Amino acid sequence: MLKNLPQLEADPLWGLLNKFHADQRENKIDLLVGVYRDESGKTPVMQVVQDAEQRLVDKAESKAYKQLSGNTKFNAQIAQFLLGDSKKIDTQCTIQTVGGSGALRVLADFITYLSPNAVIWNTDPGYINHRPIMEAAGLKVEKFRWQQKHGELDLDACFTDLSKAKAGDIILLHGCCHNPTGIDPTLKQWQALADYCKRSAVIPFIDMAYQGFGDNPEDDAAGLRLFINQLDLVLVAASCSKNMGLYCERTGAAMVVTDNTQQLENIRTVLERITRANYSMPPEHGAAIASLLFDDKKAWFDELSTCRNRIVNVRQSLGAVFRELNAPLSVQIISQQKGMFSLLPLTAEQMVILREEFAIYGTANGRINVAGLQTSQIRTLAEALISIIKS
Repeated sequence: MLKNLPQLEADPLWGLLNKFHADQRENKIDLLVGVYRDESGKTPVMQVVQDAEQRLVDKAESKAYKQLSGNTKFNAQIAQFLLGDSKKIDTQCTIQTVGGSGALRVLADFITYLSPNAVIWNTDPGYINHRPIMEAAGLKVEKFRWQQKHGELDLDACFTDLSKAKAGDIILLHGCCHNPTGIDPTLKQWQALADYCKRSAVIPFIDMAYQGFGDNPEDDAAGLRLFINQLDLVLVAASCSKNMGLYCERTGAAMVVTDNTQQLENIRTVLERITRANYSMPPEHGAAIASLLFDDKKAWFDELSTCRNRIVNVRQSLGAVFRELNAPLSVQIISQQKGMFSLLPLTAEQMVILREEFAIYGTANGRINVAGLQTSQIRTLAEALISIIKS
């Protein structure tokens, strides 16, 4: 059997991370992996998470199997967190998944099961794992441009590319804090995208991986809720990795919202059949932690706002240095973007120079994790970028 094993390249992101760890320079800067870091460069465990874990230890409940849909209280809570006071809360089916990536794969399998010829329209550039997940489920993936023009999303470019989509196709959107560009639609642009879906009978699939890392949890969900309230069918993948810091606990949810309420139980059955054939049921610990955080949102939101404000301050400080150094507008725009990530206007060759000459590590396509940048490193990054661009 192993004689047929293909020789595959290692994951490029983790390959770069290995290079970073092997780099002996003391001034090296890691802007690779998408995790939040505080000013000391560490990814902290939120105090509310630590407190929740202690409560779970003290309670010491059974480790017996849960339901295939996971923690039912968590499912109801994250649905409420996503949808707010929308009346569609009664027309959704939500199951717990193995992280946000697990939610993406479960819903990709759901699409394949019901509509195998549907094409997934993915942003270009887009999250590095979107295409592999969709293709692994047997789906065809096409792309549409996601770029900035005059300080906001270039909708004309989006719709020019999406003109080739057909009824029943899927448009995969980031609910907020677009990865990797940091370019989010305005509410008016969200409405234009929703109108496009209604007009073209294209089904929205919204990845909510960063709710609370843009403006605040409510405003970050505004685009999603607009879609939910106006369209007959919306697919949603959600993650607790970033906004609760539960990265390795792999806590997420897959949601299907439909006006066809008679199909809700059938939808749950299909989703559970998909998970049963993959991992049976999701792990309980992260969902139990998340449920306790949902019970006391204020304490959690306070810590979350500290993380969000640090990212905003880093962006603003970076923008101030760029203006001071008379940097090109192509890099100054980073200060206006949202969330953890931005794309540098550098080629793959220039990213190598950034790494080899300046010890600053980003991905080959120019993505940097702004949330990994410390205040003391801001001027170093700005000067390196300007030097490379001008040369």
